[in-house]
Amino acid sequence: MHHNKLRTVMLFGVMWTLLLAIGGGLSYILRMPIMILIFAGIGLLGTVYSYWNSATIALRSMNARPVTEAEQPAMYRIVRELSQKAGQPMPALYVAPTMSPNAFATGRNPSNAAVCCTEGILQLLDERELRGVLGHELMHVYNHDILTASIAAALGGIITSVAQYMVFWGGAYRNNNDSEESYGGFAAMVLSILAMFVSPIIQMAISRTREFDADQDGARLCEDPLALASALYKLEHGVEAAPLPDTPATERVGFMMIANPFGSMKNLFSTHPPTEERIRRLEQIAGYDS
Repeated sequence: MHHNKLRTVMLFGVMWTLLLAIGGGLSYILRMPIMILIFAGIGLLGTVYSYWNSATIALRSMNARPVTEAEQPAMYRIVRELSQKAGQPMPALYVAPTMSPNAFATGRNPSNAAVCCTEGILQLLDERELRGVLGHELMHVYNHDILTASIAAALGGIITSVAQYMVFWGGAYRNNNDSEESYGGFAAMVLSILAMFVSPIIQMAISRTREFDADQDGARLCEDPLALASALYKLEHGVEAAPLPDTPATERVGFMMIANPFGSMKNLFSTHPPTEERIRRLEQIAGYDS
């Protein structure tokens, strides 16, 4: 787990370096050093907004509704037990009206968190498997992964936007200058093009790292790694049979879900680790050698 946290910090360092490098390139082209600070400020503001509104954005994207204990007694029983065991406040519980089986947690901290299950996952899993899934989701909250994901998404979006802007100005600068200085604009343009490809890969790596940690910590909270392993196996096949529609709204929340919600067509660049690897690690925790 310590290795995963260190890796997350290093990946964020790369993202901030990309953002500042692009800001520096734009400052060079426009002769405005203040641009570095401006882009750093934009990154900070975007991060704060995404983090503070993460629950509202995610729940609205899935048309989720709050449920009472009378409606979902198993969800309440499991989440209450695990929250008390972890010494944390109980989050609000929601259900999303889709048969695509999945679940996610959101919220800026444990006191303002929400856990959402789809109708599909509540029908697909038995109570033991659902407990494993909910333990995983609670650990996302307790590990502050919503903050981590919000920062990564905000930085990734800003890097891509600034890089696209930089490509335009870099090309214009090179075309309008015959001196050696035009090569500075060209170099900045190349860096920006590279950043547009590198940033999504870094976001994907951060998300996969946090999923592995939530699997491990959730399994320990539930004291039943094989329950989560069984749930992941069912979820992979369930999502294949009923994938979530790939829309701008679902894209905003897809990276939060326990399983890749869009099916195998998006596995190559998925923010989720391969299910086989996740199950293998859970079996190792349980003392199995797969």
